[in-house]
Amino acid sequence: MSQSIETRDLTRIFKGKSETVKALNKVSLSIGEKEVFGLLGPNGAGKTTFIKILTTLLLPTSGEAHVDGFNVVKEADKVRKIISLVSGGETPGYGILSVRENLWFFSQLYGLSSAVAKEKIKGLMADLDFEEYANTRMAKLSTGYRQRLNLARGLLSDPKILFLDEPTLGLDVLTAKKLRSYIVDWAKKEAKGTVLLTTHYMAEADEMCDRVAIIDQGRILACGSPNTLKENLKENQIMKVETASIQADFGFIDKMVGVIGYSQTRNIQTGTTTLKIMVSDDEIFSKIMSELEKAKLKILAVNKTEPTLEDVYISLVGRGFEEGEAGTHA
Repeated sequence: MSQSIETRDLTRIFKGKSETVKALNKVSLSIGEKEVFGLLGPNGAGKTTFIKILTTLLLPTSGEAHVDGFNVVKEADKVRKIISLVSGGETPGYGILSVRENLWFFSQLYGLSSAVAKEKIKGLMADLDFEEYANTRMAKLSTGYRQRLNLARGLLSDPKILFLDEPTLGLDVLTAKKLRSYIVDWAKKEAKGTVLLTTHYMAEADEMCDRVAIIDQGRILACGSPNTLKENLKENQIMKVETASIQADFGFIDKMVGVIGYSQTRNIQTGTTTLKIMVSDDEIFSKIMSELEKAKLKILAVNKTEPTLEDVYISLVGRGFEEGEAGTHA
């Protein structure tokens, strides 16, 4: 399989007055043609920096990156002709223009003929199910329909490689599902191009991607198919515990021998904390439950769960996404 994207020891350092941040640390990846590839990590892991370099919006500090064989630094003009970038939460056009007018405007920037532009705009609005908003001003669209317009704009030029940076950020479940299905069909059934997706939604990556790489603090920790990465955790025990407290300190879990990692999700509305704990055997989990009982915490539910991609992340860094999102660089 020929490679659509290749990076070798890609590094990006941001220097500030008070600190220096290494947003990418010698990242080496290869992504094949027609592959849907996911880059997963918490906010600040380096995902957006990686995409910005590949789309020629940011220069690397060191290392190399090639898109469809073109060097992103030395041949940036050639790279820009074959790619599109769609970012979640991005304003997809001009508020005073209608949906159709925005798409027409961008089609002309891409150099499409009038006939081709009209046909593609009509087709994309139909495929993404927002024909009824063709004459609605962009400023009046909901978040979900703005993101449909954003994706349609990105596909107007028939890119060979589509970069999606958190494409379903802030969308409702149904809209997100529709966009995911359309993107996979575009890459697979229609064999239109390669997709590089960044996300911190694990289920999204599991559903869409042929392979995923997990990134944290600028370093690639693991790479493989979702099933392969999850299969590697089969020997461990993963338990979910719901407790009736949002103030309890669970730091003791870190210090226990045999604990591979854990995450905690506190819900202020329900006054509960959900722990997801990965241990090497059942005996370790029994000791954890004893400690929770000693702390006089009310246990609401205990369930054994199958491995997920977030569990893969927990096994690699010892914590969940929520604990790692403060004070890092995107």
